[in-house]
Amino acid sequence: MPKIIVKLFANFREFTGTREIEIDGISAGEILEILCKKFPGFEKMLFKGKNLQPYVNVFLNGRNVLESGGLEAVVKAGDEIAIFPPVSGG
Repeated sequence: MPKIIVKLFANFREFTGTREIEIDGISAGEILEILCKKFPGFEKMLFKGKNLQPYVNVFLNGRNVLESGGLEAVVKAGDEIAIFPPVSGG
């Protein structure tokens, strides 16, 4: 299985205590599931049922995963997943 780099931002980083982690998996969804198992309670932040929370942004190699094959998107060694919470400014 390929090693994927997962970068976490803002409250996701605070919850997990890490900014970056390597995870083995074959799809974006599997990577997120493994991440949720590694950090119990994280799934409530990411998912609503089997779908991503509407305010969670997941990018695969800089492209929104929902526009790049969804959670079924196949990943390969060296790919990068970035997970962002909602962002607001002032």
